Amino acid sequence: MRLRANLLVVLGSLSILLIYGVPVWAGGDFALNAGQLVEIAAEVNPQVKAAKAQWEAAQHQILQNYAPADPIFNYTNVDSNKDFNAATHAHAFSESFQFPGEALLQVDEARRTAEIARLSYEAALRDMRAGVETGYYQVLLDDALIEVNGENIANLKQVLKVVQTQYTASQASQADFLAAEFSLAQAELQQRQYETNRVNDEVALNQLLYRRPGSPLNLERKIQVAALTLPLDKAVDMATRVRQEILEAALSEKNSDTALKLARMEYLPNYTLGYEFDYILETGAQPAPGVTQAHSFSIGFNLPIFFWIHQREDVQSAQHSLDAARYGLSSVLSQTEANVTQLYHSAQFANQSAKKYSDQLIPLARQDFKVSLIAYQTGKVDFLTLSASLQNSYATRISYLQNANQFYAGRVALEQAIGAPLPQ
Repeated sequence: MRLRANLLVVLGSLSILLIYGVPVWAGGDFALNAGQLVEIAAEVNPQVKAAKAQWEAAQHQILQNYAPADPIFNYTNVDSNKDFNAATHAHAFSESFQFPGEALLQVDEARRTAEIARLSYEAALRDMRAGVETGYYQVLLDDALIEVNGENIANLKQVLKVVQTQYTASQASQADFLAAEFSLAQAELQQRQYETNRVNDEVALNQLLYRRPGSPLNLERKIQVAALTLPLDKAVDMATRVRQEILEAALSEKNSDTALKLARMEYLPNYTLGYEFDYILETGAQPAPGVTQAHSFSIGFNLPIFFWIHQREDVQSAQHSLDAARYGLSSVLSQTEANVTQLYHSAQFANQSAKKYSDQLIPLARQDFKVSLIAYQTGKVDFLTLSASLQNSYATRISYLQNANQFYAGRVALEQAIGAPLPQ
């Protein structure tokens, strides 16, 4: 039953203290809820920072697509003798250019790649939020289990006292007394297990907040199971519009379409422009009497004569990549719609079940235990009936926590599947 998966104003010094794990949350009434913990983790979590840095890096890869390749400069010392006295000094510049329009398509591709990096950053934020909320609700569940088991221990002590009195008066068997002692010892051991679980889960939450494992956490420790207010059809529609993986797949499809256009443009020639200046020093090297300087211009084109094995294969490969991107987008859409629908139904059922236990079953089970305890003292029921009544009361409260746990887990998973928080 264990669940594994706004701070409005915070002083600048608080963020620094958080990074170094200083226990600034200890003491006082400054208790944090799930939303406030998410805000803090978004500022300090290294994985989120890494995703943001990758997005910023992708943004700096857009403008460079406008720039052509670096020009090439050549200097030639022509027909020099052993003392390096040249007949001609040649200075040449050349610059390669793509066919007009290719750079614009490459810029569009780079922009979409940067947008995909931004969506990856948002997905990292989304997953971090889910992890923090999961950790927070897990600690709340640990507290609730400790509380419920503590009440069970108190009831077992009361039962043991009653059985001991009955046993002393020869109205209960020794087996009843030993069974009551055994149940109490077992419950006390279970309590230590729950307390250990809480410590470990607080360590996991501190790790998400980039704090030292033993740093204290001052949390709002109250379980509130609220029904989902967003209708299912709107939840599905919201997911198809905002889920990061869907938007990334759509951008990947557009990039694949651009890649196909660029592959087709490989049939068009790229070209190179060149300029050369010759300074003629020797009379014999002059093209005409008195001519000491010469200017030369050149232009060259690549010829796609091997199109049948190079360009054509690139085009076909790009076409298949585009088909794959389209199928991938359709698959992500279908999976998201199904996943959101399933998670929504499960969360709603868990909410309804938790409410049923809280409003009806738990009060009835408590009343049954009280009645059975009085009936046992008057000899109207045996010890097995009393023990079953107590276990039923304990199991009913545990079942409530299980359903509350499933609701929180379902809500967090639903927000992940949608790609954005649900309205409160």
